[in-house]
Amino acid sequence: MQRLTRDQMAQRVALDIPEGAYVNLGIGLPTLVANHLPKDREIFLHSENGLLGMGPAPAAGDEDFDLINAGKQPVTLLPGGAYFHHADSFAMMRGGHLDICVLGAFQVAANGDLANWHTGAADAIPAVGGAMDLAIGAKRTFVMMEHCTKSGESKIVPRCSYPLTGIGCVRRVYTDLAVLDITAAGVKVVQIFNGLTLAQLQSVTAVPLLAQEN
Repeated sequence: MQRLTRDQMAQRVALDIPEGAYVNLGIGLPTLVANHLPKDREIFLHSENGLLGMGPAPAAGDEDFDLINAGKQPVTLLPGGAYFHHADSFAMMRGGHLDICVLGAFQVAANGDLANWHTGAADAIPAVGGAMDLAIGAKRTFVMMEHCTKSGESKIVPRCSYPLTGIGCVRRVYTDLAVLDITAAGVKVVQIFNGLTLAQLQSVTAVPLLAQEN
């Protein structure tokens, strides 16, 4: 199967972020979205370590390591941007002031449950960060992840086997194979990439898929 690259995934997520939205991009894959936001839209990026108005990654050689995102990566600050106390940042997240958060995930369940902070393995390092606060605080939670694990297992599952980050919080999932909506009726296909058929997508997805509408 031909899969989207990470940058292509980020570009697809960016297309769905509307004008004027306040958005948090989670650690890992979601940080790439900042580099692909449409130039004709004003979008306010928030970082949980205390930034609002975050811009794309700086050019090589222009990094300021006093200006970083929550994943400790150097970022830029757009005109009008601000930085502030960590507690104020979490108040924004918990207070429902963010329109969208884009998070990575280990698993997403068919009912929208999210597992993204710990695999439960004895040697794994837990990394909850602010994901729990974002998952329930943002108006909409998007997940950006590979469709399958490195061993080929579906990351979209009937029920999460890893410790949960949030319950029923995920609205849309972007993978390297498709865009899927989590609905009351089930997991609905929004878009399939690179000529993949619904049957092929279903063969690598552990939950029943509802066909996209024409």
